[in-house]
Amino acid sequence: MLEKKVSQIMTTDVVTTTPEIDVVYAFEKLMEFKISSLPVVDNNELIGIITATDVGHNLILDKYELGTKVEEIMIKEVITISPEDTLETAIKVMKESTQGSGILNQLPVVDDGKLVGIISDGDIIQEVF
Repeated sequence: MLEKKVSQIMTTDVVTTTPEIDVVYAFEKLMEFKISSLPVVDNNELIGIITATDVGHNLILDKYELGTKVEEIMIKEVITISPEDTLETAIKVMKESTQGSGILNQLPVVDDGKLVGIISDGDIIQEVF
């Protein structure tokens, strides 16, 4: 099972946002689709990511001014994986890419800089168990 390719179980219909969207609207999209992260794309090229936890926390603390754009707050150093990587590699990347005992919940899947999918820890758990 762990030798399966990421491309075999990734979600290809990825909910995304663009850099010029207002942070409030992006957060509404995260809540509407019940997802924990939102890749930021420009012409289908992955340029960043935002997470529901970060955005929601900062909205509650009123850290954003009216009109704050996604590009101002997105994480630009996005950890990604290739569609040809194995599930075992995906698990290692999710585990080793955070400090402490955390784990990345989702990994954007990128091929030649273009977003082609996303894989979550839940996808892997469903496939392996």
